[in-house]
Formats: sequence, structure tokens, C-alpha cells
Amino acid sequence: MKAVIQIVLFVVIVFLGYSVYESIMEPVRLNKEMKKREKVVIKRMKDLRKAELIYKQLNGVYTKNWDTLIQFIDSAQIPVVKIVPDPTDTTYTRTIQDTVGFVKVRDTIFHQEPVDLTQFMIIPFSGSDTIELNAGSIERGGVTVQVFEAKAPYESYLKGMPKQFIVNVRSSKEDIDLYPGIKVGSMTDPSTSGNWE
Repeated sequence: MKAVIQIVLFVVIVFLGYSVYESIMEPVRLNKEMKKREKVVIKRMKDLRKAELIYKQLNGVYTKNWDTLIQFIDSAQIPVVKIVPDPTDTTYTRTIQDTVGFVKVRDTIFHQEPVDLTQFMIIPFSGSDTIELNAGSIERGGVTVQVFEAKAPYESYLKGMPKQFIVNVRSSKEDIDLYPGIKVGSMTDPSTSGNWE
């Protein structure tokens, strides 16, 4: 009888030890998975920011239209300009600009890596949720400034993870008035920074 009680107690101790270990390790695993997913989403947002900056450089404004942006990435080219001093100017203050070639926008952003542009607007890990893209202009110091903003909420790229974990992460950001997810740019400030920076 004493041996049976010892075996039962041993099983209970092992079970309780395992339960304590799991209660500690589950948040660690969830945070690790969240960081892994955020790294992928941040890369997408950085590529999107590069595309918007090049689009603005060539067109004077940002775009909020995904079809326009994807078409631009796929087909537009950036001129490569060589600037040399004007040989007839003895003060070396005048320059001559000469276009020596063109570089594809796609190669500038993705550096020759294969990318499926039909999936560029999709938030990674979300299935089919689209990055919320907005663009426009605001007044700053009497000057009209072009702005853009792209957002990927936690609910999208953390899909498949425990709902309570997502609720907790979301409320931790909302409690301090931060966007609950990953965001680049701003519709209220002339900034192209990401909230991960």
C-alpha cells in the first residue's frame, strides 16, 4: 500500500512540475513566435516604404492605390544620372547632368530576389488580409507635405495564435496609445518611420 501511495505521489509531483514548466514556457514560446512573424512583416513594410519613397520621388506624391503601386514596382525605371563639373566653368559651381542608364524599381527594392508582386499587399501569416495603405497631404508650418501610412494589425499577422495572447498584446499597446500592430509612416505627421524603429 505504501508503494502505491509513493507511486501516486511521484506521478502527481511530475504532473505538477510539468504544469509549472509549461505555464512558464508557453508565454516564452508565444513571444518567440510573435517576434519571428514581426520580423517578416517588418521586412514587408520596409520594402513598401522604399516603393512609396521612389514613387514619390518620380511622381511628386505617394499613392494609396495598390494596383498603381504594384504596376509601378513592376514596370517603372529610375534614371541613373552622372553629375560632372562643367568644363567651361572655371569656378566649378556649374554641373552637367547626364543620364547614363536606368535601373528597374523592382531590382532597387528587392535586390534581384524573386518576389510575387500579387502577394505584396497581403500581410504575411494572415491568409488574405491586406495591408491598410493610405496617402494624402497635410499642412505643416504653412507648407503642404505629402504623407503615407501602412498598417498591419496584430489580429492579422498573429492569426492562429491563442486569442487571449492576441488580446493581451493588443491591449498592452492600446493602454499606452500606440498602434496595436506594425505601422510605417503617418497620416498626421510628415514621417516615414516605422513603429519598430
